[in-house]
Amino acid sequence: MKTSTLLRTMALLMILTSTAIAQKAEAPDYTYDVGAKINEMNLTQGGTMVVATNDGLVGIKPGSNSLLFNFTDYGRVKPEELNFIPNAPYVVVGQTGFGGMRTKTAVIDYMSGKKLFSTEENGWKLISTCDVMMPQNKLVVSGQRKASDDYTMAVAIYDLNTGDQESFVKLKGSETVTGRPLLLSDGLILPTAKNLKKIDVTNGNVIWDIKVDDISRMVVDQSETEIYGLEGVNGGKNTKIHKIDVNGKLLWEDPYKVKGSIVNFEILPQGLAIVSNVDNSGKSGLGKLASSRSESKIAFLSASNGEDLWEKAPKTKGYVQHFYIMDDGILFGIWEGGINKISYEGNTLFKKPLKTGENILTMANTPQGLIYITSEDANIVNLETGEQVWKKPLKYKRADAVSSTYDAKNDRYLISADEKLFAIDANSGESSLLTESNFDGKEDPTGVEIRDGGILLTSSQNMMMLDWDASVNWHEYYRAPGKSAFGAIMMGALAVASAATATAAYAEANANRNKLGNYTSRGEAYADLGDAMSMATGASVAEMLRRFKATSATENARFVLTKLDDGVGLVKLNKDSGAMEKEIILQDKKPEYQVDEFGGVLYYMANSSTIYVYDLKK
Repeated sequence: MKTSTLLRTMALLMILTSTAIAQKAEAPDYTYDVGAKINEMNLTQGGTMVVATNDGLVGIKPGSNSLLFNFTDYGRVKPEELNFIPNAPYVVVGQTGFGGMRTKTAVIDYMSGKKLFSTEENGWKLISTCDVMMPQNKLVVSGQRKASDDYTMAVAIYDLNTGDQESFVKLKGSETVTGRPLLLSDGLILPTAKNLKKIDVTNGNVIWDIKVDDISRMVVDQSETEIYGLEGVNGGKNTKIHKIDVNGKLLWEDPYKVKGSIVNFEILPQGLAIVSNVDNSGKSGLGKLASSRSESKIAFLSASNGEDLWEKAPKTKGYVQHFYIMDDGILFGIWEGGINKISYEGNTLFKKPLKTGENILTMANTPQGLIYITSEDANIVNLETGEQVWKKPLKYKRADAVSSTYDAKNDRYLISADEKLFAIDANSGESSLLTESNFDGKEDPTGVEIRDGGILLTSSQNMMMLDWDASVNWHEYYRAPGKSAFGAIMMGALAVASAATATAAYAEANANRNKLGNYTSRGEAYADLGDAMSMATGASVAEMLRRFKATSATENARFVLTKLDDGVGLVKLNKDSGAMEKEIILQDKKPEYQVDEFGGVLYYMANSSTIYVYDLKK
């Protein structure tokens, strides 16, 4: 650990005077014996820790030493059997039997700890679909269920505020639901292996049915007058789009055929904006020569007849990473590099496509125009013409870590990349190199943050405070104890999140993600999540919403895993002084832990069946 100035020493003396010495907190605030071997820890969006054990699932919510829930009905639950519903307080546990049908399914509210649904307690023998509908806060289940003395194919709707069944409808014969149903204000549309049908959930009567099968999911506008069914073909590699009116009539004579799988479907007053991804990476030989390249396709269709409104679709030459609906057209950024804008009439609005570096990390509004930051360069461009606002883009070597912020005090953008900190004047666009970061442990800065006293640069093991002229006020370094198992845990969580992006539920939860936001010094992700949930009701939803809207409980602290005198531990460091405020000895060379920075909680796996929880706000 190194310090540099008299100011640093004085700050330390003040802290020691006011708070005594840094607190060594080995005794946990809460202890949880989960009763079986721990296999996986999942920190949910709502802050509850859901732990998978050899016996089942355990929920931990600090406040007492009692478990929030202990779900052992199905025994050991595999990672692929867990589905955490995005932007909702639910985890769905599903175990699949022979033929792909689920034999056991349960829905748990991980905020309250209540089991709201299970196949056994509700008479279901086999489950074909089980979908959480937000913001309606309903559960739609289909499959084979006992009715009187016989089992029948059926569909039911449950209220997720209470777990109560609201409706139950028998289906005809062996009719099976094959895709995600669409819950409307006046009924339920079911995609089955034989047709698409709308039923009255109050009495089970079929309102209409049409001969369209294999619909995987549906999209509807806010007025519920435009309904689009997406049908996967060729094993899901391509898609057909059908349009159905409220009376069950097919409005397009022929479905529109899309190359690739649809990843974005926007219903706009001007038409339908569609992005699909074509993946031909596995092809070789003549098949590869005959196929189109792996890339995204952008189409814009007439809602009235399904015809393509653009004579020539914009070339992407890569995958669409950013896609924004603007007043005058569609703005998009390509992962491989490049930004363009096209009008709803199909005219290119930029004088020419803007060339950028690979991996566009940020696209956001600023008073000067659109700021973009990639792994290789950054600039602001005029959203009307696509011309650069800065005389030349800020370029740096391809960096593994690029971070940025807006310095309101000095009206400038700060970008940290390639071990350098750059400043760009927000008005003139002039860029300058503020400093080169000299971090210990062969680390590059991964974060830049504006504090009251200056500019804070951070990495896994380093913290450095600079004054406004980029002189070093203090620098703290804590040597890493070795590779932490936390990395493996986080990779598992990221894999689950990546898998979730392929689900229809995820697509619905992020329906408003195509609005270009404003660039701010702090991310707006949690606020956006809260906005997406605001139409839903229920105590657990409200509790989760408060978390999204709240300020991080540890916004003034940073946590670093390091080797301390008494063993490996986690240190809590003050972001403004660098001083150590707390150290927690974890008594493990490779501890498995997770920090909930919004809740201010540390979860540590003390042994194979015990989790310690520390309150980091103290």
